[in-house]
Amino acid sequence: MNDGVDEAGWDVEPGDEIEPVVQAVGRLLRVCREAAGLRPGELAEVLGYGEDLIRKIERGQRIPRPEFLDKADHVLHANGHLRAFMEDMRRARYPKKVRRLKELEDRAVEMLLYSNHNIHGLLQTEEYARTLFGMTQPALPDDVIERETAGRVARQSVFEKEPAPTLGFVQEQVTLERPYGSEAVLRRQLEHLLELTQLRHVTLQVMPTNRHDHAGTQGLIEMLKFADGTAIGRSDGAFNGRPVQHPRELRILELRYSMIRAQALPPRESQDFIEQALGRL
Repeated sequence: MNDGVDEAGWDVEPGDEIEPVVQAVGRLLRVCREAAGLRPGELAEVLGYGEDLIRKIERGQRIPRPEFLDKADHVLHANGHLRAFMEDMRRARYPKKVRRLKELEDRAVEMLLYSNHNIHGLLQTEEYARTLFGMTQPALPDDVIERETAGRVARQSVFEKEPAPTLGFVQEQVTLERPYGSEAVLRRQLEHLLELTQLRHVTLQVMPTNRHDHAGTQGLIEMLKFADGTAIGRSDGAFNGRPVQHPRELRILELRYSMIRAQALPPRESQDFIEQALGRL
């Protein structure tokens, strides 16, 4: 028996469409292990993980990390058959709702995003995101915090897409001043925002707290537009918070977002505001 770590994967969410693939990987791992003449405990000893983890992966109850498959492929002389699933498992590790959101964001040619409570997920540093998940109540298990954080960070690959989508963000002033975790966490987050403002396809505006008129009183707004002319949007305070795609409903969300953008500080002044906030930390 090996008391090695049991951290080389994530639990499979019940009913997740990725479950059959995870089960197939588990069966393949078992076939490769048996072909190598190893028992589960012996493979665990060689890989440096717990025997229970090996059994869970083989039963399709645990999503193996890509690095686990890479190491197992080498140890079991699987000739790349286990490595072939590394990218599938890399995507599978993210919660189902995150995978769906990332697919939509990857398709989008334009995003209009207004955040009034936290810095938007696409703008968050890994440290800031982990801090937010760590404050969730009831408290989340450590492995869930890491999985959610990894999923949020993975979505930020949208900044590196070619051709680059047009990204417009409006952030409430308070989101740039509340020191979740510590002042140091906020400082690094603001520095990251300033770096993102240098990207030509990114516009970041700040909505000052002292505005007398504000079109964002009904909460966050997210709109994603696609190359085929369709779009999807959501707002906490509209249509019961559900995603909408009908042109009439989308027009309402875009009208509100346009008003919010007009009422916010222009991009250059917003950048100055962030620099001043950073200077006060």
